[in-house]
Amino acid sequence: MPLSRRIVISASRRTDIPAFYLKWFMECIDKGYFEVINPYNRRISIVTAAPEDVHSIVFWSKNFGPFIKENIGKTLRKKGYNLFFNFTINSGISLLEPNVPPLAERLEQLDWLSSNFSPDAIAWRFDPICFFKTGKGKTESNMCDFTMIAKKASECGIPRCITSFMDDYQKIRNRTALMTGFSFIDPPLETKINHILEMKKKLSNLQIDLYTCCEKKLLESLPADSGLKKSSCIPNDLLVRLYGGELSLSRDSGQRIKNGCGCHVSSDIGSYNLHPCYHNCLFCYANPSSGEEFRK
Repeated sequence: MPLSRRIVISASRRTDIPAFYLKWFMECIDKGYFEVINPYNRRISIVTAAPEDVHSIVFWSKNFGPFIKENIGKTLRKKGYNLFFNFTINSGISLLEPNVPPLAERLEQLDWLSSNFSPDAIAWRFDPICFFKTGKGKTESNMCDFTMIAKKASECGIPRCITSFMDDYQKIRNRTALMTGFSFIDPPLETKINHILEMKKKLSNLQIDLYTCCEKKLLESLPADSGLKKSSCIPNDLLVRLYGGELSLSRDSGQRIKNGCGCHVSSDIGSYNLHPCYHNCLFCYANPSSGEEFRK
């Protein structure tokens, strides 16, 4: 494949491959291709995994522990792949994310990744921002550990944080309806604006840029000098700056462009059905759980 037509593999928006599916992933790498089922029309397509055809692999995860333990990064780099990491690290609230490792362990993983790869090849995702009510009656959020995580990310040299507010999908409402005294809250736009500007101020003091993911309305409502930017979580322009070569800078038409998604074109190789995510996050649109396990 000509260098200008090499692809980016997204691994994956649909599940957590580094946490749960590395054996399958590496088997496909060794075979030289992935068989991918389209989640909408169920058609199977073949995505090449040959190093000469792949410019970069973008990993998405909340737990890079297995990736680190198995030294997958070293193996992939030796094979000729460039790597980029979207690492979601939210506050340590087990009600919202019951099966992710303890926060201290995830911060150790961030430290390891930044020491063994360029910090520029890592995006810290604090995503999503959640507001909710419990039996106590007052409105709470998952921002309790944000400042501490930000300080650690800054120490690691991480240059960017990506965030968004929780999307209120019907599946999530059905799930939380079974929980006594709990409900997610969608705050008014003014609250979101104040909240995001406060996050921006804290991060700026730590030399971290803040980007929003699929928050077009919010971005358009911010002051012109806010300094916030639209995220490209698959950042082909950045991948070229990091690793050279050429990549398509076209937007990914399969993503939520109208809502502000800035991702460039890539090939996602995960599957909601074949690769269920076991983090079981309460707010996740991909979580198939009915909510019985959260019932109190």
